[in-house]
Amino acid sequence: MAQFINARESIVTEAVEGLVAASGGKLARLDGFPHIRVVVRNDWDKSKVALISGGGSGHEPAHAGFVGEGMLTAAVCGDVFASPTVDAVLAGILAVTGPAGCLVIVKNYTGDRLNFGLAAERARQFGLNVDMVIVDDDVALPDLPQARGIAGTLFVHKIAGALAENGADLQTVAAAARQAASRAKTIGLSLSTCTIPGSPKEDRIPAGMAELGLGIHGEAGTEQVAFADARGAVAAMVERLSAKMEDRPHVVLINNLGGTSVLEMSIILNEIRNSAIGPRIHHVIGPAAMMTSLDMHGFSISIYPADDGEIALLKQHTPLVAWPRVSRLGSVAVQALPDGLTPVVPIPSNHGPTQEFLTTCCEVLIAAEADLNALDAKTGDGDTGSTLAGAARSLIGAMHRLPLADHTQLYRAIGLELSQTMGGSSGVLLAIFFAATGDAASSGLPMREALNAGLRRMQEIGGAQPGDRTMVDALAPALEALPQGLAAAAKAAREGADRTASMSKANAGRAAYLSARQLIGHPDPGAEAVARLFEHLATWLKQAA
Repeated sequence: MAQFINARESIVTEAVEGLVAASGGKLARLDGFPHIRVVVRNDWDKSKVALISGGGSGHEPAHAGFVGEGMLTAAVCGDVFASPTVDAVLAGILAVTGPAGCLVIVKNYTGDRLNFGLAAERARQFGLNVDMVIVDDDVALPDLPQARGIAGTLFVHKIAGALAENGADLQTVAAAARQAASRAKTIGLSLSTCTIPGSPKEDRIPAGMAELGLGIHGEAGTEQVAFADARGAVAAMVERLSAKMEDRPHVVLINNLGGTSVLEMSIILNEIRNSAIGPRIHHVIGPAAMMTSLDMHGFSISIYPADDGEIALLKQHTPLVAWPRVSRLGSVAVQALPDGLTPVVPIPSNHGPTQEFLTTCCEVLIAAEADLNALDAKTGDGDTGSTLAGAARSLIGAMHRLPLADHTQLYRAIGLELSQTMGGSSGVLLAIFFAATGDAASSGLPMREALNAGLRRMQEIGGAQPGDRTMVDALAPALEALPQGLAAAAKAAREGADRTASMSKANAGRAAYLSARQLIGHPDPGAEAVARLFEHLATWLKQAA
């Protein structure tokens, strides 16, 4: 897999240089590259307790991204997923520790415990006052005597960092850090492994499965579980976490493991809010990438039963952009629509044949969802099928409130429903089509002429004409042939849709940005949808007769 790196050997040094250079002078690195890679506060005067953490790289922004006012004083960076050397850790301790002492915060991995622990011992031999806290927040293996330290470590960094910034002594800072470490609980889940720079991606998680309880170094999770959606994934994690929670308010830290989109992370937050532990979650940190595992498509949930004093420390200002704000988690506020946008609800009425006709139209689009998405993926963004199917499902769900017995009002009602439920330009265009058709029908025009009036209005506003490689290429000939019956209309729609596959240029829609090579051989998905709809209706009418 291609990656934006130069050489595997220089990944960490180049990343450190980039971070320090972009800090505006607030950070520095110790000399000693490439064996000693330590990021330190450039404004540090050793008058307060220093905080040092670190470990293997690949977890960015942890740990160097949390060096600054109110958090860490220094971060020691090892190779990707490898503990830094004893000398590197010792260099960091010696560089930032003054009379107030130093607290070393270590995630519970053997290499980190040994290297940071030995460095702390050597620093004490220099006469420095050094304490160490081990974080073991992972609850994936409840019976494991040595649990891993993962994203819950960030609670320790922030609480201890705020106290140190406020001038607390080492004993107070260390005690608060130990309390935070003992109370933080974390579990992670991922749909894929991470890609270690310079190595092929391990592909151990099959499709339809997720790995639960995995660490942050690409190591396997405790089990693979069936994956269907975000709700089920969060529920599996919450089941493990809830057994460790106290019956009191908690803070939740929602951590992106590196390859999960912002959109997905917001959905995950909403699922946590609505989960079994939701009532006990009063504050949230994130969602954000804080302690990642390179590009892993996963996330972790950390919980902490913070008291008011700890909430204040978590909220205390730090200028670090890597630390998300702490927000109170409440209900979703809803404001009424402004005047003029509140929809005028038509009077519903029943009409069996019309309902059957509309339902079969919707079922055609729902059945074609995957095919149309695959077709759109060749020339667009791959969502035409989902957009049309989603609108069809909404229309079926709205059937009970539609004026089925009044076709003039029904056109308008369908247009209104599509404008509210169907995304993208296609939703707007079809809403215009049905609204204009309804206006034409209300003026007394017969159905075919009303439909053509809707088509003309859609073309006027959307700008597409026959030959522009859009749904118009199938819809216009179909309506033209409609007086000869649905079979003729279906034939004309199919011929129009097939012609779009030979068009080397699109003059409307996203396909207008593509080259002839990308377009030739692939029919326009909107035109294909129109053709399938008319073909099905022709068959359905023949069978009904």
